Amino acid sequence: MKQLFISMATTIVFLVILLVSAGRLDYWQAWAYTAISTVMNLCMRLILLNAPEVAKERAKPGEGAKGWDKALLGFGFLLNIVTLVVAGLDSGRFNWLPRWSLGWFSIGIALTTAGMGIFLLALKENRYFSAVVRIQTDRGHTVCTTGPYRVVRHPGYAGMIIGTIGLPFLFTSAWSSIPALLSSILLVARTSLEDVALEKELLGYSDYQRITRFRLIPGVW
Repeated sequence: MKQLFISMATTIVFLVILLVSAGRLDYWQAWAYTAISTVMNLCMRLILLNAPEVAKERAKPGEGAKGWDKALLGFGFLLNIVTLVVAGLDSGRFNWLPRWSLGWFSIGIALTTAGMGIFLLALKENRYFSAVVRIQTDRGHTVCTTGPYRVVRHPGYAGMIIGTIGLPFLFTSAWSSIPALLSSILLVARTSLEDVALEKELLGYSDYQRITRFRLIPGVW
């Protein structure tokens, strides 16, 4: 319940950022984003109820988190905030050119929902799904090769990237695509760095790489 409260509090803070940036309470894209985030939080908590060790790890990761990952997480959080601020200023207040029609909103819903679903599948499947990059020797860390991990090696990141790309469409804000794209690039970099770390430090990961060849996109990379 504590983690659910923190997640919901964060969602409310993000809603306030959007509404303040838009300068009005009837900025409906902000409310749509909040509804999706709320569903995401509830689904995540339901999954973690059946995986208390994963919940504990995500709430308070053990020792050994990579320093570079902490830096990337910080930059990623700032870019997410910038995405929300720019979206609110653009589609909520000033309607900067180019303006996107409401038709783009449905694409945003589809992308964010798909990204959320992929992320939740990865969370449900991988009992070592931490919030940070670390080799969990204290938990007997092994390679996850089932579910979405049979398709790509980092489905959690794939879901996050898809969801992030969907945000500018959801907000119908062309200008917010700039920080959203930077955030996606940051996630790709994090994927690459984590893949290298796992190859070097996690027993059996090299064999997994030979079987599941692609990191994020089947047939591409």
